[in-house]
Amino acid sequence: MSQDRIIIFDTTLRDGEQVPGCKLNMDQKIKVALELERLGVDVIEAGFPISSPGDFAAVEAICKAVKTPTVCGLSRAVEQDIKVAAEALRYAKHPRIHTGIGTSDSHVQHKLRTTREQVLERAVAAVKLAKSFVEDVEFYAEDAGRTDNDYLAQVIEAVIKAGATVVNIPDTTGYCLPEQYGAKINYLAENVPNIHKAIISTHCHNDLGLATANSIYGVINGARQIECTINGVGERAGNTSLEEVVMILKQHPELNLETGINTRLLNAVSRLVSESMAMPVQPNKAIVGANAFAHSSGIHQDGVIKRRDTYEIIDPVEVGVDTSKIVLTARSGRAALAYRCKNIGYNVTKDELDVVYTKFLEVADRKKEVNDEDLHLIMEEVQIAMTV
Repeated sequence: MSQDRIIIFDTTLRDGEQVPGCKLNMDQKIKVALELERLGVDVIEAGFPISSPGDFAAVEAICKAVKTPTVCGLSRAVEQDIKVAAEALRYAKHPRIHTGIGTSDSHVQHKLRTTREQVLERAVAAVKLAKSFVEDVEFYAEDAGRTDNDYLAQVIEAVIKAGATVVNIPDTTGYCLPEQYGAKINYLAENVPNIHKAIISTHCHNDLGLATANSIYGVINGARQIECTINGVGERAGNTSLEEVVMILKQHPELNLETGINTRLLNAVSRLVSESMAMPVQPNKAIVGANAFAHSSGIHQDGVIKRRDTYEIIDPVEVGVDTSKIVLTARSGRAALAYRCKNIGYNVTKDELDVVYTKFLEVADRKKEVNDEDLHLIMEEVQIAMTV
């Protein structure tokens, strides 16, 4: 069975950069954009042009710098926003205006202080205006996760009729459970008569730690674009993590879904974004965390040494990591100790290993981790003792 292609829409430079303290300068933005292009990202959301002169200039510069990806500029359903976005995108080889408005009752009544009817009118008008500047128009129904499905379907049908080529169904607050979000995507796929004329997109936030799961349930139920960020950076608890959804689809061929991402570049791009934003990646972060391929438990180490996939479902090389790490701690066993000793030049006999292991445990109980320098000292001590 042929695989369906999932479009990867990266918003690291827009939603990701909204994190307090993560502002990037022009050179950094261009460098990240070029690496996203090399990674194989299909769409780069380069910024929110009307928000500041700097954002406008960055979107314009990125349009000039990249050649293959679609470059997207965000706007509200406001005439001036859309005109400014179109101006910023004028040098793009493949421009897209991303415009939209809140559709949940919370947004309609309390944020916008208007009516559903007026929101629908504004949505259609925004898409029509954007369509007058570019062919590729994406509409976002902000807070779609908490929007009544019948009304959401009305809005989506209307904006597609107005010319939207992509319809974004954001779980803006990270509220939905995976089953709920998947059902919402499925509802639109089955109840919007002209849905075949547009691509359904997911845009999930991680407030409850469900952004990745929701995005996967979205594509299982018919979405064909995932909006995500490197390292999952983004507002509040972050966005869907690009590296996570890409590797989930790669590791589950039974889903018949694929991306165009060169996964061997994931680790390098993760480090670039982390360093540029001065935002460390948590060590236990899936795929790109420092401990993602590290093993310190004796049982796990023994299994990985004998056969890597005993405890690793991903070959680290596939995501740009040189090798798995055997970390020596007080929980490590003889197999891991012998393995590390061999790596630094010692072929330890069984009799030597018993003695070395006893000395090793003495050091391991005093330190969090036993490094190669410690092992050299242990081996020297043991070898001297065994020759006396």
